[in-house]
Amino acid sequence: MKLRAATRGSPLARWQAEHVAGLLQRAVPDIDVDLVFVDTLGDRARDRPIHELGGQGVFVKEVQAAVLAGDADFAVHSAKDLPSTAAPGLTIAAVPERGDPRDCLVGLALDEIALGATIATGAVRRRAQLAHVRPDLEFTELRGNIQTRLAKVPAGGAIVMAVAALQRLELSDLIAEAFSPSQFVPQVAQGALAVECREDDDATRALLATVQHAASRAAVDGERAFLAALGGGCDLPVGAHVTPAGGEWRCEGLIADLDGTTVLRHVELGSVVEALGQKVARALLAQGGAALLARS
Repeated sequence: MKLRAATRGSPLARWQAEHVAGLLQRAVPDIDVDLVFVDTLGDRARDRPIHELGGQGVFVKEVQAAVLAGDADFAVHSAKDLPSTAAPGLTIAAVPERGDPRDCLVGLALDEIALGATIATGAVRRRAQLAHVRPDLEFTELRGNIQTRLAKVPAGGAIVMAVAALQRLELSDLIAEAFSPSQFVPQVAQGALAVECREDDDATRALLATVQHAASRAAVDGERAFLAALGGGCDLPVGAHVTPAGGEWRCEGLIADLDGTTVLRHVELGSVVEALGQKVARALLAQGGAALLARS
């Protein structure tokens, strides 16, 4: 039995697709998975900030199109790159066990960075949270694949990366400081993978379900529900993190303004994870988050 997996061609995207292929082959030994490499707008326009390209979706639309056109049976994405609402005709068939959701610095740790030094990051969420605790810092854009970004560490400063990305490429030794989710709220679904297929492809959906990790799926669904309730994407200074909490779920959400002057957080516990994410989003909007997002 053969399946075709659509993926971007970067080393990290390839690792992700091969990881899912390995999980599938362990669950269903007679499956072979061929990779179908797709070039995306986010890959081609590396000199422009993501929010200028249209924000969330710039790394997935062409990959999704390959699945919809029948050129691939499923796609493997960084779950954080997916818009908060499903693309017509596609469904997230599985979320494998989540990796580390944390952000980290490569270069110097935060307390080692001198006043007025530079941090490079392409994410407004990361910039806002860092500026909130270190308003003296200067910020510059950061785009490109992992190796390209690692080559752009500012002298005397740092770049911000996802811990999971460095772990997957065996580059964890480069981490100068990793921030706990309670220090810096992660991007929605950071560290998780999303395996997407055609909604009407029941056979492929059943096979992909074998790599589902229930707790990771629930956390990702709750965080995506938070984002959907805000009506935004990764181009906004927002974040959420869902974790199990004694038989319930805990969701912490964040909305900030772009310069980090105001950072709003809200935490709730609940038993229905998607409703919980929506509740946290509504609470933040009511606390002034709606005005912050309108200015972003």
